Amino acid sequence: MELEALRERLVPFVRAKLGDPAAEVTWLQQGTGHAGFSYFFDVETGGERREYFLRLPPPGVKLEGTADLMRQVTAIRALEGTGVPHAPIIWAGTEPEWFGVPYFVQPRLPGDTLKESYPELFTDAQLREMARAAMRALAGIHRVPVDRLGYLGDFWGYEFDVTRWDRFAERAAEPELLALQPRVKQLLLENIPHEAPIGLYHGDFQWSNVLYSPEGELLAVVDWELCGVGPTYNDVGWVLVFSDPAAWAHERSSRMPHADELEAWYWEAAGGRPGDIRWFKALAVYKFAIITGFNLMLHRRGKRHDPHWEEIAPSMQSNLEYALKMLGG
Repeated sequence: MELEALRERLVPFVRAKLGDPAAEVTWLQQGTGHAGFSYFFDVETGGERREYFLRLPPPGVKLEGTADLMRQVTAIRALEGTGVPHAPIIWAGTEPEWFGVPYFVQPRLPGDTLKESYPELFTDAQLREMARAAMRALAGIHRVPVDRLGYLGDFWGYEFDVTRWDRFAERAAEPELLALQPRVKQLLLENIPHEAPIGLYHGDFQWSNVLYSPEGELLAVVDWELCGVGPTYNDVGWVLVFSDPAAWAHERSSRMPHADELEAWYWEAAGGRPGDIRWFKALAVYKFAIITGFNLMLHRRGKRHDPHWEEIAPSMQSNLEYALKMLGG
C-alpha cells in the first residue's frame, strides 16, 4: 500500500481506536518485513506522542501460513503473563473496513536486533548476558500452555518437517553442493525423536529476531511469522547451529557465545534433564542448506535480487556434513 493511501486509512483508524477525534498521524515509514508489510507510525493524541508498529499481509496472497497474521497474534497474546519479553498486541482484527486486510498493531520499542553493527555497541561480557537472557526467553516460550494456542492447529508430524523441503531441493542452484541431501534426509527419517516435547515454537529464533535496548536489556522476541505448535527443540537446534562455527564454510563474524554455552543456558532455564537435540541441529542445517540453494536460484534467475546468498553458498555442503555428524552418519 502506498504511504499516502495508508495514511488516509490510518487517521480514522487511530481516532476510532483511541477515542480521540483530533488524533493525527504525524510520521509514517515502511519497515522491512519478510512475510508481510510492516510500517512504523507516530500519533499525536491528547498532547502526547505515541509510537506504533503496524503489520499487514502482502497483497494478493492467500491469507494462510506466514500471511495469516492471526497466527502471529495468537502466539504473541499467549505470551501475556509468562515473563517472556514481547511487544504486546494493542489492536488486531480481520475486519476489512480499515485496511482491506487483517492487521495488528504493537508499540514501537526503543531498540534494535543483534545484526550488522549493533553488537559493536556492547562488550563481550554484555553480549554473553544478552545471549543468556535470550535463552531464558526461549525456554519461557516453550513453557506456554498449549491450550492457549488453538488457532495454530496441531503438529503435522516429523515426516512432514523433513519431506516438505523436497520441492525446494529439486529447484536449488549448485546441486552438487547438495549431493549429501538424500543421505541426510534418509537418516533424519530413520532417527525421528518421538519423545521430544510439543509446544509453542517461534520458528526462526536467532539473533536478528531478538530486540535489545541500547543498554543491552532484552525488550522483545519479534518476527513470529513462522510460529506454530510442534517440537520445541526445533528452536533450540536452529539458534545453536548459527552459533557453531563447525557448521559453516563461508566467512562469518560473530561475537556471540558459542553454541555449547547457549545450550547450557537453555537447559538451565528450562529446568529438568537436558534433552538430546542432535537430530534438531541436523534438521536445522538440512533446512538451511536447501533454503540457501533455493534462494540462490531465485537470485541468479533474477526473480529476487539478493547477492548475500552467493556468500553463503559455500556452506551448503558443510551444513550437510555437519548434519551427518549429528546423525552419526
